[in-house]
Amino acid sequence: MAPFEAGRTLKPVIRRAWAWWRGHRTLVDLAFVSPLLFLSITSARYYTEPGPAATSRPIPEQLCIPLVLALLLPLALRRRWPVGVFSWIAGLSFLQWLLDLTIIPANMGVLVALYTVAANCSFRWALAAGLVGELGAVMAAWRYTVHPADRKYTVVMLSAVVAGIWILGVYISTRRAYMRSLEERAVRAERERDTQVQIARAAERARIARELHDVVAHNVSVIVVQADGASYAIDTDRERAKKALEAISATGRLALAEMRRLLGVLREEDDAGSYAPQPGVAQLSDLVEQVRSSGLPLDFQVEGVPVELPPGMQLAVFRIVQEALTNTLKHGGPGVSAQVRLHYGDEAIEVTVTDDGRGAAAEGDGLGHGLAGMRERAAMYGGEVHAGPRAGGGYRVVARLPLREEAKSA
Repeated sequence: MAPFEAGRTLKPVIRRAWAWWRGHRTLVDLAFVSPLLFLSITSARYYTEPGPAATSRPIPEQLCIPLVLALLLPLALRRRWPVGVFSWIAGLSFLQWLLDLTIIPANMGVLVALYTVAANCSFRWALAAGLVGELGAVMAAWRYTVHPADRKYTVVMLSAVVAGIWILGVYISTRRAYMRSLEERAVRAERERDTQVQIARAAERARIARELHDVVAHNVSVIVVQADGASYAIDTDRERAKKALEAISATGRLALAEMRRLLGVLREEDDAGSYAPQPGVAQLSDLVEQVRSSGLPLDFQVEGVPVELPPGMQLAVFRIVQEALTNTLKHGGPGVSAQVRLHYGDEAIEVTVTDDGRGAAAEGDGLGHGLAGMRERAAMYGGEVHAGPRAGGGYRVVARLPLREEAKSA
């Protein structure tokens, strides 16, 4: 078997073993302490007889094995009840010290329990367990050191062991907390990323909704005007009616093409489609001709020195003019005429659309979002829109968009 295939085969086995490890902590901890348990039981007879340089009494033979089991078996539950297990083992060791019984290998269980408290409990419990362990090291060095002159060295040695185990446990606890914080931060970042994606999608759909509103409202208004003209002229002027129907057909095709382009952006399965560019200032002439062909007399003027505008600002200018002319077609009334003025200034570009229609007397249907859409588009570039009836009759829309430094230089 190739090394790569062997690695792929071992990965599921390792994952299953790790899952079993995490699900059977008691058995794992019992297996972990089994070497110390085996050592303590097999060497128990050496601690039931007094040694040549004994500093304490030997453990009674009938008490040695039960003491070993009482000191080590609770370690199988050390991660479930770390403080309780440490208190039990430390208490037995203290009772052993009070009874002046000799120290045995099973007393090392107190160090394992100390590490567990430091690694799994709060710092307050870890500090308390560390102080108890340090006190036990001093007491053990004082009683079980053979030569009194060596007691201070024994104290230093045992204290270093206790401190090292305690520091290791606190380090593991801190590392676990740090890893948990990283996991929580990653989950939070992923959640925030998903939220940002949803917000971006909602904003894109809102933009497309505004685009659809502008496209549909304008083209449908042109179609309605042309259809009314065709219905009036069909009996008296068939040629004019024919031209109106041709304009309706062309406008409908244009509306369908723009709607298909905008709705294509919403397709999630096919992102590879190519879409036509968004209209800009250069397409205002086509828009003016389309409106004129619908029967609305329109005067279009460009003043100042044209500058290169960002595509988004060009689209905003186009849609503002389109929406204003759509409102003129819908609410201006019969015999209305309009004027579009595009002025390039030193600091801003100004769009003015006026008509001599009904003005304040026009009744809206209350369903449109055109004025709000114009203001939103202008606000995206730090501009503003003022719209309202004129004093002498008619309606006026004035939009002012500041020019950025890059647009001025261009």
